[in-house]
Amino acid sequence: MINIGIIGATGYTGVELMRLLAGHSHASIKIVTSRTEQGKPVSELFPALRGIIDLEFSAVDSEELYECDLVFFATPSGTAMTQAPALLDKGIRVIDLSVDFRLRNDQEWTKWYGQEHTCSDLLETAVYGLPEMNRDKIRTAELVANPGCYPTAILLGFLPLLEQGLVDTDSLIADAKSGISGAGRKATMTTQFCESSDAFMAYSAGGHRHLPEILQGLQSVCSDTVGLVFVPHLLPIIRGIHATLYATLKDNTIDLQNVYEQRYKDEPFVDVMSAGSHPNTNSVRGNNFCRLATHLPQEGSTAVILAVEDNLVKGAAGQAVQNMNIMFNLPETTGLLSPALYP
Repeated sequence: MINIGIIGATGYTGVELMRLLAGHSHASIKIVTSRTEQGKPVSELFPALRGIIDLEFSAVDSEELYECDLVFFATPSGTAMTQAPALLDKGIRVIDLSVDFRLRNDQEWTKWYGQEHTCSDLLETAVYGLPEMNRDKIRTAELVANPGCYPTAILLGFLPLLEQGLVDTDSLIADAKSGISGAGRKATMTTQFCESSDAFMAYSAGGHRHLPEILQGLQSVCSDTVGLVFVPHLLPIIRGIHATLYATLKDNTIDLQNVYEQRYKDEPFVDVMSAGSHPNTNSVRGNNFCRLATHLPQEGSTAVILAVEDNLVKGAAGQAVQNMNIMFNLPETTGLLSPALYP
């Protein structure tokens, strides 16, 4: 049994981790922490977990964390980099769901997140936790940087094209939409019900903080310089990401469908749908799948790839559990094969 700690368990990704791990046959949650809810039962804050998780929230510096085999960080940026080194020094493996270890360049990190990185020495050793790219490295990793929700959908959508050199890499476009839970539990004017319901808007069109993470991932599989326009949007739904990706093919006679089917044929959580499909965010709500569909409009030279995922599962907590399974040599699908919630 893997003894688990979760630091920052009161956010949406934290409670999603608890939900998924509660039904995991090889994991036991030993401690969950919170700065603001210390001493309260988990079930008091999250009645959905009543009778399922019998724990109280502990202090964030609890010594019980050092009795764990693996600790998840579901914290705001700047937290994991202050606490992870001590855990790693004790031989405890870490999966960070925040942004702290995703970028390899500390100056780039500071530019986008507005604070100094306090343990930049770990940036080179952290493994980027997209299993479809880095499975072998994840298996032996001590520190895994769990990808962001937008980067997961966009990378999975573009990877087959860039790996095989099938597209012009200087003019990629990612038009992506996220449910409101992607903004976290902290109340803001934009995410209030009266502001977001029956509304649809783009944001950070001039440059979103996930852009360098996406570019880093794309560039890692491509020798040519990658140019990407990424515009995120806020959808009036709770969960889900829908990314529409555009790329100019070098040869429009290529069988796009075959390219994607072959690339992902052995991937348990990437579903390449039949040609011409239009995946719906409903089809991935609450599960760990990313569903893809390929299109070549008017038989032209612009490939259009559609990608959907649940931003809290494959885009966060589910992918983290998938990484845990790989790290501990478990079947990758353990605890993650529940079908999507419908309707």
